[in-house]
Amino acid sequence: MIRVLLADDHHLVRTGFRVILETEDDLEVVGEAADGRQAVALAASTAPDVVLMDVEMPGLDGLDATRLITAADPGPAVLILTTFDRDDYLFEALAAGASGFLLKNGTPEALIDAIRVLARGDALLAPELTRRVIATFARPGGGRGTRGDRLAELTPREQEVLVALAAGATNAEIATALHLGEATVKTHVSRVLTKLGLRDRTAAVVFAYEHGVVTPGG
Repeated sequence: MIRVLLADDHHLVRTGFRVILETEDDLEVVGEAADGRQAVALAASTAPDVVLMDVEMPGLDGLDATRLITAADPGPAVLILTTFDRDDYLFEALAAGASGFLLKNGTPEALIDAIRVLARGDALLAPELTRRVIATFARPGGGRGTRGDRLAELTPREQEVLVALAAGATNAEIATALHLGEATVKTHVSRVLTKLGLRDRTAAVVFAYEHGVVTPGG
């Protein structure tokens, strides 16, 4: 069962999310928060697997709440849900440790799929948002520093996995391309994230472009 915490200052929105999620046998809503402070407290007390987080809330906003929630070890995955298609929200959410970012004009099916993706330890970013991340972070000459030096710690196979992650490949797709089992791929992905000090696959995409492992259009 995937435990989900809802954080949104609009009661009707939370009710709508609850109705959508509780139609699924594998999803359980374990709490509702009307602001960021409540979200942080409930994340600690209810131990959700995924937090659905609004951005604009009174008091502590969703971005600051995400920073506090993801600082826990282990902490839940945070899926940012917002009405506002703004680059600053997108980049701040990623920097805060969010594992996914969706707009509220999406479909219920997309929301349910996103929760399941995050619950199994993956990250989710719509293709159009990925392109914007790449355009911002893929800077010529970027990628120097401590984390960039850690690239040398990756084995050749782990470097192949990082390239595949940057292309947005799933574990199943990587397994097929590299002729590996999915369990082996999952182990490689985990090692790549650990060695590079990254939280999730979205961070790996940004890292790969920022440090020249792959290049836009390459």
